[in-house]
This record gives sequence, C-alpha cells and structure tokens, in this order.
Amino acid sequence: MNLFHRGGRRGARGNSGFAFPLRSSASSSVKIFLFWLLSTAAFADAPALFAQHCAQCHGADRLGNIGPALLPESLERLKRYDAAKTIAQGRIATQMAGFQDKLSGQEIQALVDYLYAAPEKAPAWGEKEIRASRIEYAKPGSLPAKPVFSADPLNLFVVVESGDHHVTILDGDKLEPITRFASRYALHGGPKFSPDGRYVYFASRDGWVSQYDIWNLKLVAEIRVGLNTRNLAVSGDGKYVLAGNTLPHTLVLLDAKDLSLVKRMPVAGSSGKTSRVSAVYDAAPRKSFIAALKDIPEVWEISYDPKAPPVFKGLVHDYKMAEGLAVPGQFTPKVIELDGILDDFFFDQSYDHLIGASRDGKGQVVNLNVRRKIATLDLSGMPHLGSGITWEWQGKPVFATPNLKSGTVSVVDMKEWKTVKHIEMAGPGFFLRSHENTPYVWADAMMSPRHRDSLQLIDKDTLEVVKTLTPEPGKTVAHVEFTRDGRYALASLMERDGALLVFDAKTFEVVKRIPMSRPVGKYNVYNKTTRSAGTSH
Repeated sequence: MNLFHRGGRRGARGNSGFAFPLRSSASSSVKIFLFWLLSTAAFADAPALFAQHCAQCHGADRLGNIGPALLPESLERLKRYDAAKTIAQGRIATQMAGFQDKLSGQEIQALVDYLYAAPEKAPAWGEKEIRASRIEYAKPGSLPAKPVFSADPLNLFVVVESGDHHVTILDGDKLEPITRFASRYALHGGPKFSPDGRYVYFASRDGWVSQYDIWNLKLVAEIRVGLNTRNLAVSGDGKYVLAGNTLPHTLVLLDAKDLSLVKRMPVAGSSGKTSRVSAVYDAAPRKSFIAALKDIPEVWEISYDPKAPPVFKGLVHDYKMAEGLAVPGQFTPKVIELDGILDDFFFDQSYDHLIGASRDGKGQVVNLNVRRKIATLDLSGMPHLGSGITWEWQGKPVFATPNLKSGTVSVVDMKEWKTVKHIEMAGPGFFLRSHENTPYVWADAMMSPRHRDSLQLIDKDTLEVVKTLTPEPGKTVAHVEFTRDGRYALASLMERDGALLVFDAKTFEVVKRIPMSRPVGKYNVYNKTTRSAGTSH
C-alpha cells in the first residue's frame, strides 16, 4: 500500500461485498462508508496488515520509503475518515492503489487507528541518519553558470502543484511553462531562493529538503533532515539553509551549495523541555535566522555571521568584563523569552521587529534588538501573519494581515503599533498580496464556505474594498502573486483540474488560463529575492 503515490483505482468491491459509492451526496457517502467500515467482523491485526500491505512503500518503521512517512505528525492534516477512504479507494493520479477488494472494513479501520497512534518506540533521526540520506545528483560547480533558456531568469515563477506533486517553472513574460518535474510529497512552507535566484530549495512535510538548479532545470541534491518538517529558510548570503522540524524536535543547518550537514541543533528551553519548531525565517539585514518555537514561549535568533559577538549563557553582570560563560556567536541561539507562545510571525522591512501571532488570536511585537516584547496588538479572529504585507499609508508604514476565523483584514500602524482598521471582507482569508506598482491589495476568502471562489481588492489609500472578482463560481481561488513588473496578477484555482488565472492588474480581466493540478502556490523569483513589500518573506 502506498498511501499517496501514483496509480490510484476506484470503485472496487471489497471483502464485505459492498462497493463504496463514488458519486453520491457527501453525507450519504460518509454514512454508507462508515457502515461498511464497522459492519465486517474479521479480526484485524493492524501491525501484520501494515507489514503485508504497506511496509514496502512506507517503510517497516513507518518512516517512509517511496511513499511518505505514516506517523501521527505526518497525518495531522488528514482526517481519519479521509485516510480510511484513501486506503479503500486509493488516490487518483498516484501510485496508491485501493485495497477494499483485499481488506475488510474493520481491517481498514484498524490500519487507520494504527497509523494515527504513536509507534511503541519513538522514531529517531540523528546526524547518522541525516548524512546517510543525502543524495547528490550533480556535483557543485559541474553545471553551467548561466541559464539554458532565453527567458528572464528573474521573472520566473516556481509553481507548486499539490494535485499530483509536481513543480512547474513558468516564464513570467510569455506566461508559458518552461518545464515541469515531480516533487517530494506535500511540499510545505513555500520554496526559498538563493540570493541570485539560481537555486530554489523545497521542504516536504516528511522531512526532505530538495535543491533545484533553475538555470539548468535540474535537481542537484536532496537530504532528509527529519521525519516531519515545518519549513526552511535560506541565509541572506546564500551560504546556509536552516530547516525547522516538528519531529524530532530539532533545527538542522545545511550547506546551501550541496545540502551537506553543517549542524544539528536539539530544540529545548531553559527548563529542559523540548519543543517543535513553529517556523524559521531569514533576517538578512541582521545576518541571522529567526526560529519560533511551538511548545515553549521562546524565539531564537541564530546568527550565521562568522564575526558575530559571543553569546553569554545565563545572567551576566557586565558584558564588557566578559563575565559569564561565553560561547561563539555564530550558530549559537540567542534566546528571547516571551509571555506567550507564537504560532506564526512576520517582520518589518528593517528586521528590527518581529510581529507574532499567539494562540489566543492576539498579536505581539518583539524588538529583536532589546530582545523582549514591546507591544500587544489588537487583531481579530486568528491572524495569519505569514501572509502579511506592508506599504506606506499617510506617510507611515503599515502592515496588513488576513484572519483565518473572522472575515476581516487588520491594518496596523508600525510606528505606534496600533490597529488602524479592521476591514470587513466577504469571509475569512488565507493570503494577501500586492506590488509596489499597484494601488491595491488582493485578498482571498478561501476559508469561507460561501465565498471561497472570490477575490477582493482593497485600495491601499482608502483602506476600502473596491472590487470583488469571482472568476469561476464555485471553485476555490486564492494565493495571488505578481509578475516582476506588477503588470499581471496570477491567482490559483485550487482544484485538482485547476489552473493559474492571469489577471491584468489594471483592468482586472482574466487574460489567460494556464491548466495546473491544484496549484497551491506560485512564487516570483524577483519579488522573493528582492523581498518585495507586497509579498511574504
């Protein structure tokens, strides 16, 4: 059994004699399927079933093989019913075949329970396993240092298609694909680029980091840094890649030129309690990475500057007298203790301040220079700061964030740290995007059951919604990204038979539809490498 790869099948008849219906109302389909799961009486030995049907693709230890890892952390976004349905029916356009002609309903349910339970022995992934996993497809320096295509290398889009786990490189001038290649399962956290835009780095949910040479259209290296990875960041000097894991509780530092391991850092607070990593980002002006922790109220700043001053552990009376125990500053975390845990965060353009979202829906501002919280923000709903953007409003910088639970966009004055306005939207959204050459913020409502098919435009001067677009009614549209010059806005039609919808940024008309398989994100090389204020970093 390969839960997520190619070659699915539909509608087979199971041991119970019941063929799971594929076309019926959602509620009746769920009831009938659950009845089938519970109606069979055969004894189910889940470990034996896994060894017989699943281990070949997913590994005897459930850590993954040609299929992804099947651990509770890996499956946290997949509902148990959907997991059972996948085992029974398979997955379309993957190697995961359906098993309802081989397994009874009770056996499938037993497998689901087994997969969502933690293994008896906690899985380990240390330096030995990380180093052994590395795959080198091309040696550093062996590929030409110039693009093999004629398109503007800075006006390319990297498009992540989750429908069949592929990535497309799109020419942003001609708006045509240049190439398309298979990716690891479930890329997460957005790809990150080298400063010159030549390389793009991906992190998958089950721990794989991949390095792709855009100029040569070739995968050059891969390494598995953990069993469940949150995201990665690339240093501003292009020398390092930092990945943050939720399993095990580690940060893993890699050499950006070939993905070789530099350092593995266990994540534990001053009390000794370990923590998952919530997110990692590059703070280029500071020559450091920032890591937020998911289980303890701390933020870590990790300098990659070889000239970084030493870090003093514990209380120090006088730094000038070199009191206390000093350790080298490069790659040693400086800990910022907070009064609450941060789930998501955003930086001002100077990278002096970190704006974080706490679990109670409130926001907090951390000054990275004095290493403490300086303000609490009034943010409605559950802010998604990872999609925040900034611009100048009435002579002062503001940032805006969508909210995952309330239909508002919050706009905050970044000098006074006061909320300027909560803009009423059609529904809760996930992404905001803009560009220096457009007067509008583009917002989706993809978290809204009724309005997920709409985009709304906010005037950056009046802070009012001025336009609502519904390009294909009933189909989820989200995640806008602009071309390098801001002339076109590309939105994702997030369906399996989806597309990129190319809007004229001035007339708001769709000028082109580019078929894609559930394009969950697209990333313009120039906007990302120049840290455009209109896109997330």
